[in-house]
Amino acid sequence: MHGLCFSMYEDGQGPGNKITEQQVDRRMQVIKPYTKWVRSFSCIEGNEFIPRMAHKHGIKTLVGAWLGDDLEKNEEELEALIALAKEGCVDIAAVGNEVMYREELTEAQLLEYILRVKEALPGIPVGYVDAYYEFTQRPKIAKACDVILANCYPYWEGCSQEDSLNHIQKMFGEAVDAAQGKKVIITESGWPSEGGSLRGAFSSKENAMRYFINVQKWSKEANIDLFYFSSFDESWKVGTEGDVGAYWGLWDKNEKLKF
Repeated sequence: MHGLCFSMYEDGQGPGNKITEQQVDRRMQVIKPYTKWVRSFSCIEGNEFIPRMAHKHGIKTLVGAWLGDDLEKNEEELEALIALAKEGCVDIAAVGNEVMYREELTEAQLLEYILRVKEALPGIPVGYVDAYYEFTQRPKIAKACDVILANCYPYWEGCSQEDSLNHIQKMFGEAVDAAQGKKVIITESGWPSEGGSLRGAFSSKENAMRYFINVQKWSKEANIDLFYFSSFDESWKVGTEGDVGAYWGLWDKNEKLKF
């Protein structure tokens, strides 16, 4: 694969738990034979080990600072991202993930953060991750980014499995239009293997397998960089996304490949 989103939490763990270097290293070794890049979502509470362990194993990194409405925590994240980059662990820097979608910051605040990281890290591409359509609606943010980092989920738009490949191609096309010549990377796309349905989108092992094969084949043939979501199932996600939240991994929560 080009890339894989890294899930570091074992069963019973979640954000707020401090994760050890050993745990991250072990999981990195599980995915190492399958991917060229990994993506991380935060730079604190053990997440800082993800880019370090990835580079140790020869895997490239898209490293994210998690931003929200806690401005002090944002400072911690940004400082940690800049420090990791100066260590040589960051190949692409992502300043925030879906913070516009969640409406936790203003556009002006996000732009200030992006520009600050760009100034601190000359020579490293800097972008911001959000749903593909946010870049159409926010041209100032698209303009500030070196690279457009777009999340594309046919499942969350209630799209049937049969139409899902066509749908992600349209999503990607919209992000390309907003990018105006800049590189577009699909930073998340996936399909849950169980847990329910959303309008025409049904979670099942077969649908998850079909979607994975289809998007990997398409992205490879079209030369599109795609980070699949996700590596391991994470039980803590049940609350926020309903039952399906826990079943997006290619590996189950016990680190066994599903397919």
